[in-house]
Amino acid sequence: MSDIGQLTEFDIIARYFADIDGAGHQPSVALGIGDDCAILSLAANQQLAFSIDTLVSGRHFPDDADPYQLGQRALAVAVSDLAAMGAKPLAFTLALTLPSVDSQWLDDFSRGLRLAAGQYKIPLIGGDTTQGPLTITLQVHGSLCSQAVLKRSAAQPGDAIFVTGTVGDAAAALAVIEGRLVVDQQQHEFLMQRFYQPTARIEVGQSLLGVANAAVDISDGLLADLAHIATASKLAAMINVDQLPLSAVMKQVIAKPQALAYALKGGDDYELCFTVARDNITQIKTLAQRLSLPITEVGIMAAGSGVSCVDDHGDDVVIDIAGYQHFTQSE
Repeated sequence: MSDIGQLTEFDIIARYFADIDGAGHQPSVALGIGDDCAILSLAANQQLAFSIDTLVSGRHFPDDADPYQLGQRALAVAVSDLAAMGAKPLAFTLALTLPSVDSQWLDDFSRGLRLAAGQYKIPLIGGDTTQGPLTITLQVHGSLCSQAVLKRSAAQPGDAIFVTGTVGDAAAALAVIEGRLVVDQQQHEFLMQRFYQPTARIEVGQSLLGVANAAVDISDGLLADLAHIATASKLAAMINVDQLPLSAVMKQVIAKPQALAYALKGGDDYELCFTVARDNITQIKTLAQRLSLPITEVGIMAAGSGVSCVDDHGDDVVIDIAGYQHFTQSE
């Protein structure tokens, strides 16, 4: 990055971030940017849900990532945690560590961040900037009715397991970024969109309150994240690999064994995985139609422990092909 002069921390905030208001006033924000602390007000019977995510250049995204796309990705990744709990976004804070001050990078990054903030109607209310290796940390805040929340620990034996959207696309995108997979221009655009502009399923999460029993967002891969539900709920989970929702691009460019590995062990899709009592499955189908979003039944919760995979014939399936790995620092 090139230096543009003696901009202070407050200059950077005022120039690039002070007007990221989530496309409108958020009544829960009693005090935003400008004081030592921001203040949020909650309605009666509401609880505050909050989560923090850190993205490090070279580990969570390529060093040469497009800052406009990176701004969108950074916020979507954080907001996805609110979606998994069924929370309504209220506000977020940003801690940004920069190697140096680059006006073009900051302009592009803040535009991407502003676009995502408008999409999720979540304003920026504070944060911090400092110098160092490029690191982006966002803390998101949301509200929940104290009587309704999605947890990982509430799955029940016999629950059906569902997944929104398609899975494995981000792992395939990483293969393209690293030169391990060659695709045409249209396929490239689709995969990059899935990696840099994932959709936090906020409306799905809120619609699942009172319908689903347990939920998690798919950040580390379906197997790993479903294992969180299984462990917290003291149950076993079984996935039918032939039911996994794969995108048309995945089916076109990747052989089935590797596609299944990406879908099961890849990460960064930020779709929701949740469990539902069989009596409520009709409501899930209605939700999928209302949102025009694929929501696919992929397995079942049962007594026991761990996560296993089978095919349509009921035969055990062992996934031993490496899927998604975070970017690693070069030695």
